[in-house]
Amino acid sequence: MRNIVKYSLALVLAFACLTGLASAQSLSQADRDKALAYLESTRQGVIDATNGLSAAQWNFKPAPDRWSVAEVTEHIAAAEDYLRGLITEKVMTASPRPAGEDVAVIDEMVLKMVPDRSTHRQAPDPLKPTNRFGSPDAALQHFMEARTTTEDFLKKTPDLREHAIDSPLGKKLDAYEWVLFIGAHSERHTKQILEVKADPNFPKK
Repeated sequence: MRNIVKYSLALVLAFACLTGLASAQSLSQADRDKALAYLESTRQGVIDATNGLSAAQWNFKPAPDRWSVAEVTEHIAAAEDYLRGLITEKVMTASPRPAGEDVAVIDEMVLKMVPDRSTHRQAPDPLKPTNRFGSPDAALQHFMEARTTTEDFLKKTPDLREHAIDSPLGKKLDAYEWVLFIGAHSERHTKQILEVKADPNFPKK
């Protein structure tokens, strides 16, 4: 009888542990709302930073090896598709997130490190500007449409915490954190646009 009781207790404890793990990996509505607000605010940041630019302002380059506002905007638009594709094709089919990690800490790390422009990085070849959209206005339009698709993915996908893959930040990121990464990436490059516009040689009109 004692063995039966012990076995039953073990099953109860095991079930409790599994339930706790599932709960830890679930995404709260508050987190989902936070990410959505971040995607919206960083979308608006790109729009505001590029509003009303003339052709000369779009295409001004502070130096031969630096990007123009048009090139940065194209990069932002292309990266939106690239990163969301990474999520749907790689992250959502990856192994479960390592046990015991504090996802809230990693969330904040993404929001802090990715927009930080104190360290400059080379864009991968697929995301370097090539005038793939044909014009700055078309690139901006593509970005806005792509951001709407990203927001729909965030709203409708239930298991954003369940899988994780390696990232440039030295930590595995789950799908939710990669969505934050998308918003943070556009914030980072909005800062780059503002740097170009702050150049003393930036055209007045």
